[in-house]
This record gives sequence, structure tokens and C-alpha cells, in this order.
Amino acid sequence: MNIHALRELLHHHNYLYYVKDAPEISDFEYDRLLRKLEDMENADPSLITPDSPTQRVGGAVAEGFAEVVHTVPMESLADVFSQEELFAFDGRIRSAVSSPCYTVEPKIDGLSVSLEYRDGVFWRGSTRGDGFVGEDVTQNLKTIRSIPLRLSEAVPYLEVRGEVFMPKKAFEKLNSERELAGEPLFANPRNAAAGSLRQLDSAIAASRHLDIYVFNIQKAEGLSFNAHSESLALLRMLGFKVVETKPPVDSIQDVWNLIADIGEGRNDMPCDIDGAVVKLDSLSERERLGSTSKYPRWAAAYKFPPEQQETTLENIVIQIGRTGAATPNAVLTPVRIAGSTVSRATLHNIDFIRDKDIRIGDRVLVQKAGDIIPAVVCSLPSKRSGNETEYSMPKTCPVCGAPLQREENEAVFRCVGDRCDAQRARSIIHYASRDAMDIEGLGPAMTEKLLQENKIHTFADLYTLSKEDIAGLDGLGEKSAENLLAAIDASKKKGLSSLLFGLGIRHVGKRAGTILAGHFGNIDALLAASKEELSAIHEIGGKMADSILAYFGDEKIQEILEKLRSVGVSMTEEKQESGTRFAEKTFVLTGTLPSLTRSDATAMIEAEGGRVSGSVSKKTDYVLFGAEAGSKLEKAQSLGITLIDEATFMEMLGRS
Repeated sequence: MNIHALRELLHHHNYLYYVKDAPEISDFEYDRLLRKLEDMENADPSLITPDSPTQRVGGAVAEGFAEVVHTVPMESLADVFSQEELFAFDGRIRSAVSSPCYTVEPKIDGLSVSLEYRDGVFWRGSTRGDGFVGEDVTQNLKTIRSIPLRLSEAVPYLEVRGEVFMPKKAFEKLNSERELAGEPLFANPRNAAAGSLRQLDSAIAASRHLDIYVFNIQKAEGLSFNAHSESLALLRMLGFKVVETKPPVDSIQDVWNLIADIGEGRNDMPCDIDGAVVKLDSLSERERLGSTSKYPRWAAAYKFPPEQQETTLENIVIQIGRTGAATPNAVLTPVRIAGSTVSRATLHNIDFIRDKDIRIGDRVLVQKAGDIIPAVVCSLPSKRSGNETEYSMPKTCPVCGAPLQREENEAVFRCVGDRCDAQRARSIIHYASRDAMDIEGLGPAMTEKLLQENKIHTFADLYTLSKEDIAGLDGLGEKSAENLLAAIDASKKKGLSSLLFGLGIRHVGKRAGTILAGHFGNIDALLAASKEELSAIHEIGGKMADSILAYFGDEKIQEILEKLRSVGVSMTEEKQESGTRFAEKTFVLTGTLPSLTRSDATAMIEAEGGRVSGSVSKKTDYVLFGAEAGSKLEKAQSLGITLIDEATFMEMLGRS
């Protein structure tokens, strides 16, 4: 089989598997064919083409994302929340259109993107951004298997709009892995998809198993269609994974019935949906109605209310975190909520349990309105039988038996055992996580093996591991051992900010670690700092200062630091010198900026001596706003605070 025929065969099987969900060959056979193509291209790199199936795997690391100006604006939709509002929308349409027909589609809760094709080959993909300017994320989009790299017809030019999402199963798996690794959980699949698509390393995007539904033709050359429903049929023919729709209807009551059908079937979909989109089908009538300054007049998005389910709270158990925090968790009679089975829900702390009057045996309402960790909304006292029991925190740790203590002015109880296996494992996993020391290969399973075999006791012991220590573990060979040792050795150069986060000091997150490292420059200067000096640093404060002093005052921690120092772990970082352009000025960021991420804007403000706050108050000097700014913008307007957009912000920086 020649290379062209092999590519065609792989494109065919990729389409069947990822778009039609009807594979004809096994994963093993597909991988064998792909390996054969890789071998042929490696033998003669000149044969590699942009649409080759081998170009999906990711691995390129970008320095940043280039701007993409959308030739057709990617508009947002006006929301409706009730039948009355939907019927009012229909009334406005009928005042201008005599006999409207509507399409009704599931509203995918994901990230909107543009895909552009030239002569039938995928050329460029970009995020929505502010609707007018987005970011070029072509390499990351190529890793999504359901996006065709080549269309079934060589259309001269085509731009389509779709919604990238993370399937529910992939999301649950990803967050389970992050929880075990002590990494922050993604709040919901949409956030996970957005974070994955904006990774500078496309290999990370490839590992996240993103998917897409395409739902609109933005611009086309060489295609003819008069209605939205016709365009969807064309998209399917060209090889896209298209959002499912029923035939157009001409009655708003039929529209309402279709919305109800989508709501009833939302749990059966592979992705989260948060509503239904109603669109006028005729393209000529759409053009006649046009758009307001914000939304098209011919479409509306009906938003579903959060889903709640009733179940029984069977028990309350304690989970010990890496800092010793003892968190009560509700054990629930399994119940289906928003597409997944929920059997546990966090109860936060004993005060939460008492304030909500939650008892073991209660019937409770549970909600998962987009959050990965289901929440107990309330108990249902009217349904009590009298057999329910009030809950009290245990006096000892369920893992190690050490006392659980509650510190003054804190809601959380903590295990004070210095040899608690739960704390030890989670602290090592956290130390090795991507945002900390980034030791690839040292996940929860490997950590547990090393602990069980007494190869390590703290994260400092990682640096004294030998190849024999690792290769001798069950299922691991010399190559795995070499890779892990290389990753451990590379972590020595991560610098002070990563180390401070990796140490797991209470209240010191990634941002605080960066601030401390930039302020002091080395660990010794930090160790010598007083509470007054620490508290004076913006965003550190007294509570964090106390935590830092208590942590470094522990003799065991001092021994660990000396061990890390002795093996060559970097404990320095270039000291940051701030400008004075925004000295003593407080900014609040809201909405989506055209080209800057929030972290970019925050870094620019802080580099000039300014501060960034999460809430608007009378002390706020500027509110930097972008598209879809919400309540913060409204509050700033009511308080008379100066509002600036990105262009004004760049002028203030002298970069216009």
C-alpha cells in the first residue's frame, strides 16, 4: 500500500471512529496502520503533509498565541430563562417575519472556536476571544480527532464555527488524576476544555481527549445553501461532527416541546449542555433582521436551571489532605445528577454541617450545577423519621490515630500526627505536581509503591533514589527508572517559586510562592524575615505570615530543607524589581480581553507596582474590562470608578 492510500485509509477509519461512532477495525489495528505511516514519513520527511494523520499527536511548544482577526464576527446569544421570555422572542420575530421556521439545537457548554479550510485542507483554527479577535490555536485543535484535517470535497474556502468540549468521562478521569496528585481540580468540563485548548504545549492538549460539535458555517466559497438546516447537512457530508437537530418547526409551542426533549435527554449526551439554542432557519430572513450591538436578533439561548436530586445521606466520613486538613464527606445513596452518578459530596467542615442542620440518615438535596464536587444544598427535615443522628467530628485521625485539633479562628480540624500516611503521600504527590516541581512519572501509583517499599519517607528522599530502588518495584524496568530519575534531577532547577509551592505550606499557593520568591530572591532571606516584613508584602498578610513562620520553624522541615540544599535543589530566584507607573493603584479585571489573558494583564500591572483585586470597592482605582463583563463592571459604574479597556490600558503602559 502506498503512502497516499494509507493516509486515505486512516482518514476513513478516523472518521468512522470519532465522528460516526461506528469503528470497523480495532484500536490495535488502527495503531499498527498509523505506525506504518509514521515509519514511511520518517524515512522520507518530504512526504509529510499538513493533513497527515500523524500531525495530530501534539508535542510542539508555542511561545505564545498569535492574534486572529475574525472576518465574520463570532457573536454571542441573548439568553432566555422561561417559556414567557421564549414566546416574547417569537413575538419579536413574527413582527418582522410572516411565517418563521426555527431550528432547535442543544447548547454545548464548551469553548467556541473557528475552523478555516483552504482547498479542503484544515488551515487555521482560533478561539472566539472577544468575538472580533481570537487566538491561533491551530496545533492544539489538530489534536482533536473529530476535526477533519481534510474535507471530503476540496472546497476553495470554508470557515465553520464549533464548540470544543471535554467529554464527561474524560473530565471525570482527569479530575480524579489531579485530585490524587494534589493538584487543583477543574471546576467543570468547560473550564477544563478552555484550559486544555490554551496550553502552549500541544502534547498536553492531546492528552486531554477533547472533542467538538460543529454548528454553523461562518463563510463559504464553492457551496450553495439557503437555510441553516441545509448548511448542517452540508457540514455532515463534508465530514464534520455536527450537533444533532430535529427538522425545522414553524410553531413556538413545537420549539418549546423540542427544548423539553433536549432537557430530558441531556444526561445521555457525552458532553455537558446548559440549554438549547433557537435559530431562525432562513438565512435571508436572518440577514434582514440583523443584529443589535451585542446579539443577533434571529436567535436566542434558552438556559436550563441547575439540576437537583434528592437522596439519602448514609454516612459522613473524614478525608485527610496533604496539610492534615480533616474534611467531612457525605456518603450518599448513589443518584444520577447532570449526567453522572454521585455517591459522595464534600461537607466542607463541621460548621457547614451544623449551619445546614445536616444529620446522618437525612434526605438531602444535592446539586451539581457545573461543579465537579457535588454540593449538598440542604437537608429535608420534614422527611425525618426520627432515626437520624447528629454528627460530631472524631477526636482522632482515621488514618494514623493521632489527635485531630481545631485551631483558634479556623473552621478546619487537622491531624497533628507527623507520620500520617495520608498526609505523607499527598505531600509528595503535590511536591511532584506540574505547577510545583513538575516531576513527570511520579504520580499517585508510583508514590504509593515507593512509600510501601520504604524507599522514601519525605519528598527530600526522592533525590537519593537509585535506579535499583525504582527498577526493582513491581512492573517497572530500567528505562522507567532512568526516565523518573532524569525528571527528579531536572526538578532541582525549577527555582524558588516552584519549591515554595511544592513544599505545601498552608495558605501558600502558586501565586504566593511566586510573590515570595520574587520579593526575597533566595530561601535564606525568606527564612530570616520577620512577621512584620512578611505581612507588609501585598497579598501575603498576617495569616499567611504566621503559617510561613510556623512551617519553617519546625525542626523536621529544617532538616528536609538542608537535605534538599545538599542535593542541589535550587533555592534562589531572580529578584523582581517593580516599576512605579501603577504604584499604590488597585485594579480589578473583568470580562475577556481581546489579546491579553488575565494572568498577562496581572503580571503587567504588578510589574509596574500595581495591585490586582478580585472584587470592586471604593478603594478600586481602575476596572479593566473586556467582552462579556458582568456584575463587577456594573458595580464599578455605580461607584464612579474609572473604566478602561485593553487599548487604554496599553496606552497607560506606553505600549500603544
